[in-house]
Amino acid sequence: MTGPADRADGTPQRDAALAETVRRTGASIGALYLLAPDQQMLCIDALCGAPAEFALPWARVRLNSPAPVAHAAREDRLIWLGDQEELARLYPRTALALPYPLAMAAAPVTGVRRWGTLLLMWPATRPPYMTARERGNIASSCHRLARLLEETSEHGGPVVCDGGPRVVPVTDERRSVSPALAAADFAERLPGGSVALDLEGRFTYVSSGAADLLGLGAEQLLGTLPWQSLRWLDDPTYEDRYRAAVLSREPVSFTACRPPGQWLDFHLYPDASGISVRIVDSGAPLPAAPAPRRSGRTVTPARAGRLYQLTHLAAALTEVVSVQDVIDLVADQIMPAFDAQGLVLSSADAGRLRIMGHRGYSRFSVERLDGLPLDTSFTPAGRALASGIPAFFHDAEEMRRIYPDAPQVSGKQAWAFLPLIISGRPVGICVLSYDRPHDFPAEERAVMTSLAGLVAQALDRARLYDTKHALAHGLQQALLPRALPRFSGLRVAARYLPATRGMDIGGDFYDLIRLADGAAAAVIGDVQGHNVAAAALMGQVRTAVHAHAAAGTTPDQVLFRTNRLLTDLGSDLFTSCLYAHVDVARGRLGLAGAGHPPPVLRLPDGTARPVPLRPGPLLGIDPVAEFPVTDLPLVPGATLVFYTDGLVETPGTDLGDSITALARHLADADDGDLDRLVDVLLSRTSTTAQRTDDIALLLLHRER
Repeated sequence: MTGPADRADGTPQRDAALAETVRRTGASIGALYLLAPDQQMLCIDALCGAPAEFALPWARVRLNSPAPVAHAAREDRLIWLGDQEELARLYPRTALALPYPLAMAAAPVTGVRRWGTLLLMWPATRPPYMTARERGNIASSCHRLARLLEETSEHGGPVVCDGGPRVVPVTDERRSVSPALAAADFAERLPGGSVALDLEGRFTYVSSGAADLLGLGAEQLLGTLPWQSLRWLDDPTYEDRYRAAVLSREPVSFTACRPPGQWLDFHLYPDASGISVRIVDSGAPLPAAPAPRRSGRTVTPARAGRLYQLTHLAAALTEVVSVQDVIDLVADQIMPAFDAQGLVLSSADAGRLRIMGHRGYSRFSVERLDGLPLDTSFTPAGRALASGIPAFFHDAEEMRRIYPDAPQVSGKQAWAFLPLIISGRPVGICVLSYDRPHDFPAEERAVMTSLAGLVAQALDRARLYDTKHALAHGLQQALLPRALPRFSGLRVAARYLPATRGMDIGGDFYDLIRLADGAAAAVIGDVQGHNVAAAALMGQVRTAVHAHAAAGTTPDQVLFRTNRLLTDLGSDLFTSCLYAHVDVARGRLGLAGAGHPPPVLRLPDGTARPVPLRPGPLLGIDPVAEFPVTDLPLVPGATLVFYTDGLVETPGTDLGDSITALARHLADADDGDLDRLVDVLLSRTSTTAQRTDDIALLLLHRER
């Protein structure tokens, strides 16, 4: 039975279902990711089999990111990765944050709606394949989690992950048949030393032999972390071995030197409840240990968890493209990584700090902070950027002593001002702020400072990309027709979609030209490439076709003369083109093609087929090439579809089959509204996913 509180919240049932799934599938670690309300972010709701700290680098994952949990949710299918090699090949960023031998499955949690993803991890000792029974178990677990989430939602309970992941214990059904004292006696009789660590890494048991080898009594070690209570183990390398044992669930060994010169072997044996550690003297000749040197540094080495977090964020920063991508990454991953509640990311522009993005600030605060001069005394931002030295203020009183107005404007209680510098050149400043006082230990300051350098590099690249993109996109938009002319008895519609990879520009073009005899000339073409050169050549081709068509030239001569122009220009880019002379009054159509896919014709009875066409070669190859003309009737009620290959080309699919499929889609659609018909054709040909090619589409319908 569940009480009202359980029904409204639902977390006990979800946690129990997650723990049961981990036990039933034999996984070592499980995590339930839930979609944020905006449906653009996945965040961990519950974690089983590992401490919460381990999940920090991937606690929040954007739905469009290249990660297994996001991929499973996007495509609504199970993602199976049998080993580390497969993980590194398919998801390099995830492999960078999880450099351990393991297997992984990410499965969508979907019911009446999409809720999130279930992530399961196994030691690499399991077979690198998944059986049908295992897939069925995972699928049923996902359905059960979805039902629990739906019940919570139906009873008005919130279905959000807030405040970080809950750590769910895995109940071990095994029971010790020996009293605790007998177990302790057993450990004491073993040679060397024995200790036990929980999954957080803290000592839960220390034998007398281990205390002798480690040099501290059990009362000084119990409840502490090894790298905190034993300074000679305070090295990220040793902590990484512990992380490897927890995540891979495989035995791990390493050797460490206890000063002044005693070398000890540590053997770690993990399971779902913790780690058993055997410590023995290595027995090797003891090398001379150098005298410990005093360091003038005040920064302590970063914990292994922080190092992996930094590595993960660095890998993510290498994949951002635009300035908005940088802002989103800092807000979605860097802010939560440091538990910050506010963000201001500003660029240095013409002697002022221009805010490019922000989170957690009111409109009034942003307006007051935007456009401040670099030498401002209103906040520490200008001074930090000018000096290149980060500034940290752990409470409002510390800030108020030097900058009395800043706390009043923002209402924040702690700040980290991180200058973004590249080769001595200021790029901008990143400000992380907190709603409550916040201490900045030396380790955290070091990580923040390192991360600021990576953000500066990413931001500088992104600004350059945005500038190039704006110029190229403006060039292309200027070269495409702003509006299509109207013709009596003819309805027209057109659409251009850029590629979703690269610079979002290309060489596809279309045009509809009014001719002197009252007819129309329809043109569509594709210049090779997706860059500024392709867009520029597209403009030259479109201008040449327009000029020759307006002069009353026949279709074959329009392409012939345009071809001569391109060969004279000596461009190394080739162009496909399809030109149609449309005589609406007589209902005739004259077509000439240059290496371009044939148009698709839909007849009034609803049948559709590709137009049989004898195309000539691509433009720009042979200066004396000929371009045969195909004549056919254009009856009232007929619809003609011109398109570029981006609409029909799919890797591994025959082009002819794709064009035939396009004809079927056209036959099934309603041509009463051409703009809606364009949407239908685009949606049914998989063009809504990632596009590697741009698309141009031009539709003509002769009215009855």
